Amino acid sequence: MSLSVTHTRAQLGVSAPLVTVETHLANGLPAFNIVGLPEAAVRESRDRVRSALVNSHFEFPQRRITVNLAPADLPKEGGRYDLAIALGILAASGQVPVESLAGAEFIGELALTGDLREVPGALPAAIACADAGHRLVVPRASGPAAALADGEILVAENLLQVCAHLHRRESLPAAQPPPAPARPQVADLADVRGQLRARRALEIAAAGGHNLLFYGPPGTGKTMLASRLPGILPALGQREQLEVAAVYSSAGLDFPGQRPFRAPHHSASPTALVGGGSNPRPGEISLAHRGILFLDELPEFPRHALEILREPLESGEVRIARARASVAFPAGFQLVAAMNPCPCGYLGEPRCRCTPDQVQRYRAKLSGPLLDRIDMHVEVAAMTAGQLQDAPTGEASAVVQERVVDARIRQQQRQATINAELRGNALEQQCSLGGPEQELLRRSVDQLGLSARSYHRVLRVARTIADLAGAASIGSGHIAEALAYRNLDRRQPIGAGA
Repeated sequence: MSLSVTHTRAQLGVSAPLVTVETHLANGLPAFNIVGLPEAAVRESRDRVRSALVNSHFEFPQRRITVNLAPADLPKEGGRYDLAIALGILAASGQVPVESLAGAEFIGELALTGDLREVPGALPAAIACADAGHRLVVPRASGPAAALADGEILVAENLLQVCAHLHRRESLPAAQPPPAPARPQVADLADVRGQLRARRALEIAAAGGHNLLFYGPPGTGKTMLASRLPGILPALGQREQLEVAAVYSSAGLDFPGQRPFRAPHHSASPTALVGGGSNPRPGEISLAHRGILFLDELPEFPRHALEILREPLESGEVRIARARASVAFPAGFQLVAAMNPCPCGYLGEPRCRCTPDQVQRYRAKLSGPLLDRIDMHVEVAAMTAGQLQDAPTGEASAVVQERVVDARIRQQQRQATINAELRGNALEQQCSLGGPEQELLRRSVDQLGLSARSYHRVLRVARTIADLAGAASIGSGHIAEALAYRNLDRRQPIGAGA
């Protein structure tokens, strides 16, 4: 037999398209050619595969070897194809039975000794393989990530073990899921004294998945409040865990085991936020999928980097276009941001020396369309030492989390999604208003000069406030409270009052 076919998976974002490895041995001068748009790391697999076969005590055919990676127009990158290429050569030369390769896929990078090394993107490949009804063989180090998928996932430590399995001399063990991570120590909301309005806004944002902006002088607790949000959010569901794990697997990172909380520094580049590269990798907004993206000192981020957030905030995904491929990453994150009212942070106080032009330039870094996409704008006012000492201890995160979970259960039962994701007809059906409520919202929108997008965001926030109250319909009080969180839409300087 001089021709064999094996199967493996490429990595394209969080997807894993099938790659067919066709190996042909022909007479002539010995040569080893790989075709099918291989990148440098794939072309170098010729040397890795040759050494791995020899050091595993197999015969390397002294013939003209041609390996075709199909489809030919899909770029191939990395060492993930080594195992499939090696098995293709062994099958074509009669050293392993060709029929044993049927219904199986192989992923793994080979060391020169024949050992298998971990590869990124094992979970997306395992999910795609399970959907196709195939079994998958991966390196043992990639087993815990791949085991999160439903399917037959086998692990091996080296090429010899794989070949022994194909000869039916011994069976490969099944991949074992990773142990449950220890519950992280999350900061408790009880640590926040005072700031009742900001705490209430944080609870509403958690209950409905709404984007949130805290603004106020330095040291008022904006970052402290944002860091407590993970403690009041519900745990990830099974489907959400798989989505998050797939993103982290494609980035070569370990699954965090909880809702992600990503807090990039304000010096982060647009590529770091959105992702990219010649072989696109997920950025911070995708690593925050089903979790929180916290941007502290929001106006200090490059304006271009902030403008990139506009489309993902609406669509829940980011698409990176390159010359050879277009890759989509999920980006269903909850944006939480914090900012000062002016460059020095003390706008309106005697110690502030910022000129109107400086304040205007500072605010101009945040475009109207970006602010329009943030559901809630909350002022965090400064407290005196006496107010801070007299303020009672707030509710613990566990108490608030119970109300948040109850509100989300109501949303799932009613519409199968959180309020922040309501769109189109579903938004109109779930946020229908009575006559007095419609009139209140109409007059308020006209007076505040809100856009149609802001109008819909007010409706979503009002629906969440009603859910927290256990109300079946949206009342005037719910609308009034939701409107109070659109401060930055009022065309007033930040810090000039609500």
